[in-house]
Amino acid sequence: MTSQIPTKFIPKNILLIKLRHHGDILLITPTINALRQHYPQANIDVLLYKETRPILESHPAISQLLMIDRNWKNESCWQKICHEAELVSTVRAYHYDLVINLADQWRSAVITGLSGAMVRIGFAFKKRDNMLWRWCHNQLVTTDKHHQLHTVEQNMSALTPLGFSIKNAKTSMHFSMADRQKVKSILELQQIKNSFIVVQPTSRWLFKCWDDEKFAQLIDILSNDGYTIMLTSSSEKKEMAMVAKIKSLCHSQNIISLAGQLSLPQLAALIDFSQLFIGVDSAPMHIAAALGTPCLALFGPTKLQQWWPWGDNNKIIWAGHYAPLPLPDSIDTKTNQRYLSSIPVVDVVNAARSFLHE
Repeated sequence: MTSQIPTKFIPKNILLIKLRHHGDILLITPTINALRQHYPQANIDVLLYKETRPILESHPAISQLLMIDRNWKNESCWQKICHEAELVSTVRAYHYDLVINLADQWRSAVITGLSGAMVRIGFAFKKRDNMLWRWCHNQLVTTDKHHQLHTVEQNMSALTPLGFSIKNAKTSMHFSMADRQKVKSILELQQIKNSFIVVQPTSRWLFKCWDDEKFAQLIDILSNDGYTIMLTSSSEKKEMAMVAKIKSLCHSQNIISLAGQLSLPQLAALIDFSQLFIGVDSAPMHIAAALGTPCLALFGPTKLQQWWPWGDNNKIIWAGHYAPLPLPDSIDTKTNQRYLSSIPVVDVVNAARSFLHE
């Protein structure tokens, strides 16, 4: 049952929970920023998956990160129980006044319910409409309009019981001076003195990717315009192989591959130095948008309303403007089909040049 939040409720210890991928974690930063603005003296912690830590590890508003290791699932049943019990014990030991569960998993809900926090906020997901979910959260926020909202706005709506507005939300990406210096050293080593463009053609899912041949054509054209192209990707073998293939298809020599060589904060520093970021629907795209770097994003059958790059310095080219696309929920994420193939090179070139010539 929903309880009344005291009028002068000022939490001292706050925990946010989000158990998703890197891009999802970056899109909770407006929520973190709003909490810091309203509660400047509070300790703000975040519970997240261990591999997504680089997104938030340098955020100045966060006191500490609590982590769940996905590798726990590979351990024995008893070991998994011990990990979960220890996590709940840790959460309770921090005496949180406010826990905000931005996830839809039962795991996050149970941790919220057992936290001991006076105010426990969650979303009223229709698939979770039962007594246990309501017991875990004493403040439930409607999701009726979530399909009309960007993910940033969805996350921010969790703050409405506290009287916060979801307007003027801004994402943020932070990196250390060491990360900045690492990238600066790479640029000096490569003798990059002119303007450069970061191109990250990869995604964890192939159906979100454009054709390798078209990326190569785009890179050659922009390189011939006088720009150095920095190709990047994660350290996943399939992504590095895609970048290697694209580079092999290019005729220009003004291309440098840093595929698999940078951490996410280092990639953020590289993007921050760059004049333009070009990529697909992925975490690096959200990083570019958060940094305010001009961002050109290619989209296919994704829920565009929820996942477009948040901010004012972005342009989107959607494959649905050129050919029919399947519904996002119908996609087999393991497919090798590239639904962005209908996007012509010339339109991407023109969009990139419109940024570069501003």
